[in-house]
Amino acid sequence: MGRKRLIATLMLCLPRHPIGQTVHIRRKADSSEITPPMPTPRISVAMSVYNGERFLAEAIESILTQSFADFEFLILDDGSRDSSRTIIERYAAQDSRIRPIIRENRGLIASLNQLIDEARAPVIARMDADDISLPQRFAHQIAFLDAHPDYGVIGAWAEDIDERGHLIAHASPQYPTTHAAFLAAIHADQQLLCHPAVMMRRDVVVKAGGYHAAFRHCEDLDLWLRLASRTHICSLPEPLLRYRRYADQVSKRHGVDQQIGAAVARIAYRERAAGRSDPTALWHELPSIDAMDELFGREGIAREIRSMIAIALLYSRDGLRGSGFDMLLCHLRDGGTHRNMWRTVARLIYFGAPLRAIRLAGRLLSTRPAADTSQTTAA
Repeated sequence: MGRKRLIATLMLCLPRHPIGQTVHIRRKADSSEITPPMPTPRISVAMSVYNGERFLAEAIESILTQSFADFEFLILDDGSRDSSRTIIERYAAQDSRIRPIIRENRGLIASLNQLIDEARAPVIARMDADDISLPQRFAHQIAFLDAHPDYGVIGAWAEDIDERGHLIAHASPQYPTTHAAFLAAIHADQQLLCHPAVMMRRDVVVKAGGYHAAFRHCEDLDLWLRLASRTHICSLPEPLLRYRRYADQVSKRHGVDQQIGAAVARIAYRERAAGRSDPTALWHELPSIDAMDELFGREGIAREIRSMIAIALLYSRDGLRGSGFDMLLCHLRDGGTHRNMWRTVARLIYFGAPLRAIRLAGRLLSTRPAADTSQTTAA
């Protein structure tokens, strides 16, 4: 009994820790001392880079010089073949807030979802490798989120710049500044957010399933449309980012694919709003437009998608000279509107595509819009 009392007394003298609390053991003068966990930053900055050496240093420096400095900077090199990795590692050696992630190429959507998974902060700030964040961007956006817990996504207006960094003298888009205006912009098919200027709550994005693989080149639009029914979204009415426009950017190289994905994303939004099923969450790539009626379970979806794409491409030089032209002809074949089409004939001549101008004129002369046909029948 004496021995049991002694053991019990010794046990009472030992320090106690609540269940689930991490105990950090420190060994005096031991080189293998366990390092205490790093404090959680307020913001995780998410940047994916693929062959971005041209503007990368300027983009990184615009983040490191933010007036709000409590952030980690995740920079994922998505298998670049240029000097992007060297640039990232050089800056990482100079600033401990940078967490470089170097791996083989998997594409932008996989990279963005990995950055969300890796983020330690409750708030994620997007950034692209060719843009410039103005110094007060993070301070203004985090202050808004702190003051408005019902908002899960906050963007900002942007100033357009060219490849030399000079401001482009035209009216830049002014994105919706209230959630009500954001919903109205969805229904008016207007621009919603500037993706690299967005700051968003991580848990909201994770619950929505992150970026969906099928929507390459318009993954952001699909995400905003899915988040619109889960949280409030708007942009600050001030330019906090300089958005670079140049010949080789993704929106110019993949304009037609971007318009197809955008049309499908908007159709899916309307199907969800009407209480109908949305098959897009299960897709790893976009099916052919001809398959859309069957996949959505309703006739007329493919025709509506072609109509949306045709209208969006009327002023696009690259689209009209590329695969978008065939979609324009299909739109007219299906009885689509002729509005502004004769001007497009002239535009094709101006774009240096006279044979396509002749084909479009021939299709206009041989088809009639569905509305005109129905009026003739009714008469």
